[in-house]
Amino acid sequence: MRLTVLGCAGSFPGPDSPCSAYLVEADGFRLLIDFGSGALSTLQRYAGLHAPDAILLTHLHCDHMLDAVTYVVVRRYAPDGPCPVLPVYAPSGAPDRLALAYGQENSTVEDVYQFYGLEPGTFPIGPFTVTVDRMNHPVETYGVRLEHEGRVLCYSSDTAPCEALLRLAQDADVFLCEASYLDGVDNPPDLHLTGREAGEAATKAGVGRLLLTHLVAAWGSEALTVEAAGAAYDGPLEVVRSGGCYDI
Repeated sequence: MRLTVLGCAGSFPGPDSPCSAYLVEADGFRLLIDFGSGALSTLQRYAGLHAPDAILLTHLHCDHMLDAVTYVVVRRYAPDGPCPVLPVYAPSGAPDRLALAYGQENSTVEDVYQFYGLEPGTFPIGPFTVTVDRMNHPVETYGVRLEHEGRVLCYSSDTAPCEALLRLAQDADVFLCEASYLDGVDNPPDLHLTGREAGEAATKAGVGRLLLTHLVAAWGSEALTVEAAGAAYDGPLEVVRSGGCYDI
């Protein structure tokens, strides 16, 4: 597997990155996990306009799905005619949410996307064995575990601490985990992780490598986040960047 970070900014695009979007490749198949604000630009820069073979949206907050709306234009109005319908795995309500964001009430995007509703469990997408489970976040949100040829990538999506995250991350080779909040601040409950909590989850799950993402540059401190994560997890860790690539 190969992971390319298209976007990793938390909550809104940062000065150096769009919002969450991660391209995972294996056996020539490309799965785009999340498609947040601004990520259509970096999709073109690092992969290609028509790179994804399927999309998985972990939840329907704009910083994780809004460019899937913009992508309708790309696929519906291509100069050579409409593109083939693209599989989209997403929480309930995704067809209506994307259609309403694109156009108006009673519009549709199902000429562009074929939707498959997510629910906790395991299923195939291309060459990947995919397991999803509900995270601790205010809307229907799924963490993701991808397995291919004995290698495992886990992605937290957005979540506060929860047992489901530890199950998904168990013995993962790479753990791509959000770290939006700083410790010592009056953070809202049941919303996001701190760097310390991301490190604690990585340690409890026994992961091989911790990649921190979804930092909010305008509100936080990358240095303090990394310090807190490193105090709780003694394995290799780093903060991801847009354009970063990782072989798993």
